[in-house]
Amino acid sequence: MQDRILGAIAVLVAIAMAVGARDYVAPIAYEPIGPRAVPMLLAVLIGLIGLWLLLRPTPSGTASVASVGHGDGASPILPLRVVVATLAIVVYALLFEFLGFTLATALMTVPIARLFGGSWKQGVITGLAMGVVLYLVFDRLLDVVLPAGLLKGLL
Repeated sequence: MQDRILGAIAVLVAIAMAVGARDYVAPIAYEPIGPRAVPMLLAVLIGLIGLWLLLRPTPSGTASVASVGHGDGASPILPLRVVVATLAIVVYALLFEFLGFTLATALMTVPIARLFGGSWKQGVITGLAMGVVLYLVFDRLLDVVLPAGLLKGLL
């Protein structure tokens, strides 16, 4: 049931993001795709994931993640995961300009990977790969200017 609620919230957030981003226009056209591309892409991704959570079949005979091992249905680890994920995003936003997209993305990916059961090694490798690949895609391929931060001159 919690997955369905999260899915519905994600769909509503995606719709709000898309409505809010449709009017994004740069006063000077310095990028070929404009400022609305990234929020629109994120809205589509959030919406698709939300729909998947809403529409996916519930496996029969399995308990929800929140109720595994707890008779009351509440998982003490769930709030901790939400707090850690929120802190990772806040730290990401604060360090984004200084560290640059690549390093900030790599550093945010590690705790998120750990929350989803990944090892430290998997988190670091995935974070570095995501940071570099997404930087190259957005900066080089889509001409979206991203801060290089401490790696200025390397990328």
